[in-house]
Amino acid sequence: MRDVEFSTTPYWNTHLGPAPATLPAPESRADLVVVGSGYTGLNAALVAARGGRSVLVLEAEEPGFGCSTRNGGQISTSVKPSLAKLSARFGERKARAIRQAGADALRWFGDFVESEGFDCNFERKGRFHAAHTPQHYETLVREAEVLAREEGIESFAVPRSEQHKELGSDAYHGGVVYTKHCAIHPAKYHRALMVRALEAGVKIAGHCRVTGVERVGREFHVKTEKGPVRARDVLIATNGYTGSTVPWLQRRVIPIGSYIIATEELPEDTIDRLFPTGRIASDTCKVLYYYRASPDRRRVLFGGRVSAAEVDPATSAPRLRTAMCRIFPELSGAAISHAWSGLVAYSFDELAHTGRHDGLHYALGYCGSGVSMASYLGMRAGQTILGLIEGRTAFDDIPHPTRPFYNGKPWFLPAAVAYYRFKDNRDWAKSRLSTPANSD
Repeated sequence: MRDVEFSTTPYWNTHLGPAPATLPAPESRADLVVVGSGYTGLNAALVAARGGRSVLVLEAEEPGFGCSTRNGGQISTSVKPSLAKLSARFGERKARAIRQAGADALRWFGDFVESEGFDCNFERKGRFHAAHTPQHYETLVREAEVLAREEGIESFAVPRSEQHKELGSDAYHGGVVYTKHCAIHPAKYHRALMVRALEAGVKIAGHCRVTGVERVGREFHVKTEKGPVRARDVLIATNGYTGSTVPWLQRRVIPIGSYIIATEELPEDTIDRLFPTGRIASDTCKVLYYYRASPDRRRVLFGGRVSAAEVDPATSAPRLRTAMCRIFPELSGAAISHAWSGLVAYSFDELAHTGRHDGLHYALGYCGSGVSMASYLGMRAGQTILGLIEGRTAFDDIPHPTRPFYNGKPWFLPAAVAYYRFKDNRDWAKSRLSTPANSD
């Protein structure tokens, strides 16, 4: 690897022009105050403003600072637990409604982006989900058959002998293509959404951290670093950046760092070999990797969890590069141009959650798959705040669990990540020993 200094600014930000003007300080009153300016908050704000409400969005950093502009731009159906697991917990009817909400979110998202005319490199090309052991391939194929039979989810299996049609790598043992999954330029989408919200009359105040929320009679008093605001309704839309302002929510989300690198510009034929179909990609590791070609097909964007504890880009970049080169050895000479990270929010039950607590509306906990679900639940939250029945979702009345002694600091995470990474590395090693490089 050439010794080239990389930028710690997300690669996505290089494609944005100057940010639109926002408020230097918050207004003193609004019908709705939204805390957080990501996909959830802006979609809710847009719906409420179009419904006639005065809306103020408060952001602790620059608007869009969080994972809405730091993610990998991969869009799935967002619901991780299987129908069988959800049925065991909630019964089949509720389980099907939750699973269907994921499919609804994906479909709605594509329709929304296209109907609004957003310029954000949205593509419906599908995902190649790669098996890192032969056993994982067999499991993937069985699961895909169940998904097709029970939920109508379209996919097709790709054996190892045909893997190069999907991915220019010998590191895996085949995989499954989910044809409905999509890709987007996340920062362009966020910017387009922000512009549309401003056009609808939404007010946005950046660098305006919320320090407290108190219910007083029929309204809320929101304390910020730049002065107080009074509001009829408040929506908490902070996801992985949820802090102590609302301790009840802080105890129910687990902030986890996800790390991404971008390579320098590569020859066109290299990208064509590595990503011949233009699909996004991920794998079956418990501490998974996700990767894709950049929208202009000039770079590889490669992400994942790189350590048990949170680290800075100086540590994450070389580790991600090592993992990338294990999958794509021909990138061993490529330099890294950008390395960055963002915080996603997991929940203890691996489900997104939306609803109200002590009168506060909230939507968060997308478990690393939030592009469509955060947008969708933000939209539904906006409808709920307007009093529309359409705002109801399958997530509204499910329990929102926490754990004893948990206060928002995931002390248990390093041990869990280390354990799963050990298992992943063991599986990789066994797989390489048992399968010749040219084996089908």
